[in-house]
Amino acid sequence: MLEEAVGKENAAVVTKALDCPASVSVRLNPPRAYPVGEAFAEGSEKVPWSPHGLLLDHRPQFTLDPLFHAGAYYVQDSSAMFVGQAFRDAVSHIEGRLRVLDLCAAPGGKTTDIAASLKEEGADYFLVANEVMRQRAAVLRDNVGLWGDPRVAVTSCDPKAFAALPGFFDVIVADVPCSGEGMFRKDPEAQTEWSESAVALCEARQRRIIADAWPCLREGGILVYSTCTFNKRENDGNVSWIAAELGAEILSGASGGACPVPATENYPGLFKTENGCSLLPGMVKGEGQYCAVLKKKGEAEPRRRTEPATFGKKARGAAAPGCNAELRGKDADKLSALFSVPVRLFRHHETIAAIPEAVAADVEAISVLRPLMAGTAVGVIKGEDLVPDDDLAHCLDLSPEAFNRQEADYTAALKFLHRDPVLFQDAPRGLLLITFKGLPLGFVKNLGTRTNNLMPQSRRIRMDIKETESI
Repeated sequence: MLEEAVGKENAAVVTKALDCPASVSVRLNPPRAYPVGEAFAEGSEKVPWSPHGLLLDHRPQFTLDPLFHAGAYYVQDSSAMFVGQAFRDAVSHIEGRLRVLDLCAAPGGKTTDIAASLKEEGADYFLVANEVMRQRAAVLRDNVGLWGDPRVAVTSCDPKAFAALPGFFDVIVADVPCSGEGMFRKDPEAQTEWSESAVALCEARQRRIIADAWPCLREGGILVYSTCTFNKRENDGNVSWIAAELGAEILSGASGGACPVPATENYPGLFKTENGCSLLPGMVKGEGQYCAVLKKKGEAEPRRRTEPATFGKKARGAAAPGCNAELRGKDADKLSALFSVPVRLFRHHETIAAIPEAVAADVEAISVLRPLMAGTAVGVIKGEDLVPDDDLAHCLDLSPEAFNRQEADYTAALKFLHRDPVLFQDAPRGLLLITFKGLPLGFVKNLGTRTNNLMPQSRRIRMDIKETESI
């Protein structure tokens, strides 16, 4: 099947490469990239198709790097980053504000890549990251929270649920579940689980996923389709099926015309297929990936960048999804001042969430999906005090003057992340935003003689850090 997909000579290169160690790569979070770029400068090289991707010459102990916990970078295979480049190429041709759906998003690599690309381009956008499996959706929600972009909402729905939002999205990115041939080197279990029947099962599942979500893509909208496998059935075959059965034009691969998206000739080592392109171990330094781009038939007027998104008509002040009511008055004024952009505040049980005014209508529109996360979790008000949520520390829209900041050295940063007691002499009393190399890690409440560490149990370092305190 590999020879059928990429040819006998290329198949031999791939099978030989499977005996070599897997590559290691990271992708930087642009607003927080400077100290990470310094840390990884030695022994790294740029990923050709990712403006913020770095291939490393060894695998660091990421768990013991405070910058990792600050959301300063995401550990992602370099080949998987090519999907982000396909997305960037595709949306460069779209005018107006963008609503984007990352349909099979966990654990969050492609979501954070898309979000960073849109933010860096200054786009007016709203991104929904979906994962049907609840346990994986929790991981996705955590990674999105650490990345810090409040224009990203997280849902956990079957793809057919999105049919309730006809024509809502301008772009769908679908890295669909697959037989995992591209992960054979990285994940030995992928080899033992592979079979021809598994390929057939994945082929059928992928078609169902795309067909179920297809109504929510607007006419003229873009589908970025990807897998981490090689065979034709799950790749070119399914792309042909989508084009013929659902109604789409293939923009990528040998069938993509004179100017295919993405422009694969710019990247040496990529293997162009009939409908897309494959990244093959041994020909590129990463693992296996397939990507194709399609355009849904029909045309729709682009949304103006200055025009707020609406979907139906709901009165301002109506509750956001899963929320009890919009917060107003003194508490709302005080919390709104924490952000550098206008926000709307909602109370969900005890927790208050802040949603950027620019995407409030979008968030309201997806209430039918009951999102797990929208905007930024601010925290809980107890009496006159705010007990801040950890997501607030990482929010990219948090005002630099919102909290007193306390810089921690490496040892203190690890203690904080381990949820150990930390004490900062001469620091102001009250809430402190702990930083490492200027980047946020989370909150403590300084009581003078001691501090309350507000790092949530779910995000703390669990491994023993005693032997690393002097590093």
